[in-house]
Amino acid sequence: MYRGELRVSEALQLSLNIPAVALTEALGPARLIAALRQSGAQTALPNSEAPGLAVALGGLGMTLEGLTQVYTTLARGGTPIPLHYLAEDTPREGREVVRAASAWQVGHILAGLMPPAGQPLGKIAYKTGTSYGHRDTWALGFDGLYTVGVWLGRPDGTPIPGAFGADVAAPLLFDVFQRIAPQSTPLPPPPSDVLLVENAALPAPLKRFRPRSATFAPHADAPKLTFPPDGATLLLDSAPLTLRLRDGAPPFTVLLDGHPVIIGARRREVTLPPLATGFATISVVDSTGRSDRVRIGVTPTP
Repeated sequence: MYRGELRVSEALQLSLNIPAVALTEALGPARLIAALRQSGAQTALPNSEAPGLAVALGGLGMTLEGLTQVYTTLARGGTPIPLHYLAEDTPREGREVVRAASAWQVGHILAGLMPPAGQPLGKIAYKTGTSYGHRDTWALGFDGLYTVGVWLGRPDGTPIPGAFGADVAAPLLFDVFQRIAPQSTPLPPPPSDVLLVENAALPAPLKRFRPRSATFAPHADAPKLTFPPDGATLLLDSAPLTLRLRDGAPPFTVLLDGHPVIIGARRREVTLPPLATGFATISVVDSTGRSDRVRIGVTPTP
């Protein structure tokens, strides 16, 4: 059924296929697989093929332990930690997979999912799933302290007609949380860099999802970053960076590595705070959604 335009939160809560596939196409299936593996999950692809868009809809093999690791990464603000059995064997946490703000946003959306009958809303961020042919039913969730994964199915993989994760696995998930800690630990507050505004207050390119190719498609009168040039290496040595803009219609939004850092700029010279050493992608978007971007290197003075 075609639902028309809807919010990202609704698409995730309703497990809609087309938004998931569109986002995976924009990110790249290989990038999604890499993030899952960075979280500690082992992924199995048929015939060792390069991942395709089917991975967005479950077209790959994963274990309960792997899925639990992925949700633990979200619960920990985007930083994974390997599963372990004894408290004294606590392993070292891994590298950040997603930013803390992004992990919080996903958890915030999943906490808004309607819980099983009789359970309180907003205490647990969770998601359910049902595999093809009703062979597996899943429920994964977390509160402010625990992550729980539930799988129900038959050892030989035969179907269970009519079984859905929301109907059979989700109630068990909430029962496990109740047994672990009757008074659940609240989910964490948003990180300081989370943008919490109404959709109408967002910059034009953030109001609606568009593929990367559409977002950065060239326009003759689009804003142009004349400094720094694309591909430049700058010796900043902790100094701020002044951008120079041409064309486009103010106000401008400036993004650093995809995150808005300046909103509502009307001048064509904009100063960024000092950049960390390494590579950075700087994007500028005007009031109509037209944009330009450059990728630069930042290095300290020798």
